[in-house]
Amino acid sequence: MDSKKRHLKHIVIVASVIPIVIYFIAGKLLMYRDIPAHKKPPASSAEQHWEDPGPYHVAYPRNYRFIMDDTPTCRTTTPFLILVVPVAPSDVEKRNIIRQAWGNEKLVLGQQVETVFILGLPRGKEARQQQEKLQQENQQHHDLIQNNFLDSYHNLTIKTMVMLEWLAAHCGEASFVMKIDSDVFLHVPNLVKLLLDPSTANQNYITGLVWWHGPVLRNPFIKFYMPRSVIAESEYPPYPLGLAYVMSLDLPGKILGVSPQVKPIYIEDAYLGMCLKRLGISPTDPPERTMFLINPTHPLSSCSLSKVIASTTTGISQMKSYWERVRQGVHC
Repeated sequence: MDSKKRHLKHIVIVASVIPIVIYFIAGKLLMYRDIPAHKKPPASSAEQHWEDPGPYHVAYPRNYRFIMDDTPTCRTTTPFLILVVPVAPSDVEKRNIIRQAWGNEKLVLGQQVETVFILGLPRGKEARQQQEKLQQENQQHHDLIQNNFLDSYHNLTIKTMVMLEWLAAHCGEASFVMKIDSDVFLHVPNLVKLLLDPSTANQNYITGLVWWHGPVLRNPFIKFYMPRSVIAESEYPPYPLGLAYVMSLDLPGKILGVSPQVKPIYIEDAYLGMCLKRLGISPTDPPERTMFLINPTHPLSSCSLSKVIASTTTGISQMKSYWERVRQGVHC
């Protein structure tokens, strides 16, 4: 009988201790989760321990690395302007059209212009075959810059930040960079003309279609919802919309320098504005808002095309059509 009592006593003690141990371990895990990624101790393996950043943040900084990067841009050349186009791995048709159209403009108003594409790893069942095709494509063009993050819409902020890493590491002697989406028409001469204007600053300069007083959306049923627990303010700091923005090449390093102090959200252009605010730098409106167009009425008139720098399009055929019209000559 005494033996049974002692056995029952041991069971009760163990049962009471287990919840305490679980609570202690869970608390440690939660504390670790809240440590910024750049301050966490390295994992025992080469790859850091993965932790889900949740629906509103992204896993940056992290030990991402470039796995395809043999472009001569900024290594054997010193361009005045670099055009960086974020693309999905599967967007080969868009890349080819850009190479044929505005991405093929190399000397504009006496200034050297170069175009590169930045992308992450392909996903899905055909990822390996897609990666092989990317390597073949790059062997032909030498203009793909690939990093080993998983390429997805949710990871656009990661793509932007590794773009800035690449620029800061290789392009310190260049003057300007434009980040431009693959479905956007670019009037390269108008852009270069703006950048050559004496009134355009060559430091702390970033312009595009600037979004001033952009509201933080609180409706959980709409795109870009952001809860107060992530961003308490009712407005985002001013930022240029992600379709196309241009910056002086002193900014990539400065933005990277403050980024560890600003927890990255998945809305990449808004996050850029948050970093700019931490730097005390405000975007600059272009001389004319018609220089940057989002969702305009298509087709654009000759007058609009003669003034525009960047405009969204309905597809690659329209983008190519606009480029051919500009090349033939447009005016008001």
